[in-house]
Amino acid sequence: MLQHVSRHHSELALPPTPPQERRLAKGQTTLTNTFASPLAHNSPRAKAITRSIAVYIVKDMRPFSTVENEGFQEMIRTLEPKYSIPSRPHFSQMVMPELYRQVKAHVVAVLGEATNVAITTDRWTSRATQSYVTITAHVITAEWEMVSFVLQTHPLFEKHSGSNIAQVLRDSVSEWKLERPKHGIAVVTDNARNMDVAVREAGLEPHIKCFAHTLNLATQAGLAVLRVSRLLGRIRRIVSFFHRSPSATAVLASKQKALNQDNRHKLIMDVTTRWNSSLDMVERFLEQQAAVAAALLSADIRRNACEIDTLDSSDIRDAEDVVKFLKPLKTATTVLSDEHNPTVSLILPLKHMIEQTMRQYEDDSVTVTSIKAAILSNLSDRYAREYHHLLECTAVDPRFHTLPHLEENQRQDVFQRLKDKAVQLHNQTSLYVENTSDARTEPSASTPAAQQVTELTDTATAQPSPPPPKKTALEDLLEGTFVTPAQAAPGNHMNGVETEISRYRSEAAIPLTSCPLKWWKENSEIYPLLSPLAKAYLTTPATSVPSERVFSTAGDIVTLQRSQLLPENVDILVFLKKNMPKKH
Repeated sequence: MLQHVSRHHSELALPPTPPQERRLAKGQTTLTNTFASPLAHNSPRAKAITRSIAVYIVKDMRPFSTVENEGFQEMIRTLEPKYSIPSRPHFSQMVMPELYRQVKAHVVAVLGEATNVAITTDRWTSRATQSYVTITAHVITAEWEMVSFVLQTHPLFEKHSGSNIAQVLRDSVSEWKLERPKHGIAVVTDNARNMDVAVREAGLEPHIKCFAHTLNLATQAGLAVLRVSRLLGRIRRIVSFFHRSPSATAVLASKQKALNQDNRHKLIMDVTTRWNSSLDMVERFLEQQAAVAAALLSADIRRNACEIDTLDSSDIRDAEDVVKFLKPLKTATTVLSDEHNPTVSLILPLKHMIEQTMRQYEDDSVTVTSIKAAILSNLSDRYAREYHHLLECTAVDPRFHTLPHLEENQRQDVFQRLKDKAVQLHNQTSLYVENTSDARTEPSASTPAAQQVTELTDTATAQPSPPPPKKTALEDLLEGTFVTPAQAAPGNHMNGVETEISRYRSEAAIPLTSCPLKWWKENSEIYPLLSPLAKAYLTTPATSVPSERVFSTAGDIVTLQRSQLLPENVDILVFLKKNMPKKH
């Protein structure tokens, strides 16, 4: 307004006030002083920045000493000059524990709402030679979504005996309020004897052996065959030669370019304790075989590779056979490691598929015969104790409920056990009252209730999903194995859970690409007695991979903070890394 008056009404303009006469009102501050005053540590803005730094440390697995780094401090001063970064002890002793308490409360609440809980556990040793035991929890929510949490990564200072690990399991069940008076707590571990003792002494059941570890043991047996072991040793020497010789690596790259290879990859060195790395090594060697052979024959490096022998045609055939028979096992391991979909129901179908693949034929080579025999011998006796439980897990998966690999009397036995357990479950929860629920009476085809059930069933099963543009890994493994025509529903008048099981068995198997949890969510009202049992079975993962995945995460922390990281801080950081929601 003053500028307007000065420009257009100069006769009304006031004379300028001398600078020495300008005075600030009482309590008023200048812009300079306003922006220069520091933020109070308890102000909302300062708390938000402190929390964001804590989230950054957790999400990117940075050491607490990050807040003392000169570059980090300079960045924070540029973004918010008024903010003063708290000390490293403040983050480790105040901020992180408070953040841990908030996230833990959320995890406990989610676990408390679940009717069934399954856990996995495994132990590992850090580079600082400190032993840890990691425990994860898995639930299916009321919306039929599978959720996983890393509960704890606690140090184990005592001997790795079954009794000591059992105490860790009992403490974890108590701390996280996992007790379910009407339900057991399924546990997934590796095949170690002390884990078997630990689960039994902790009073947890059922106990499922990690199928990924089982496949590892069977595959290691196949790789231990003398001819295969020697073949791997020769390939390993060739790969090692190129890895330790820069000149040989340069020659290999030039040969790849001369051969116009599209894939100019480096050779892979395996880790003897990880069978899939041996498969990767052989597969990459076969991919680069022409370039490797040309490089080894080069005069520039031949004098330094006199102890390296190229592979002949029979060796190449053996290497191709190794890849052919081990690649499905690697694919199976990948499929089983999914944490967002049920996997326990895949154990027996995949085991059956592998056993069929390992059947011997007359045209098999000596190497192939030996590999098959070793893998089959190691795998065939697995899961004898928990076989019936795993059959029931498979039966409640609508992808595999037809159980085509069993005889009819065996299928009847499986569903009879499901009937008994469904009745027991509903009796325990006071939801099963005989002959009082409409859902437990077989409706006639002319009744509105029957029409409604038929419409719901048709909606859930008569709309096949469009074919995917590319086969999934599970389709590659099991396509054609568990596809059978739907069975006709028996014509007798069965009540309650018998009616539901009869209707369920008459359903057509859903595609392998479909999600069984989504199917149960859409059909839970049709199967009010069977769906809670399905949720109880499908909660359990097939592997202890969720616990094993913590190893690399925690290992990175220990390496970064070896001089300052306490075991309890390992637990807090891993817990927050794995469980903190994406939005804060």
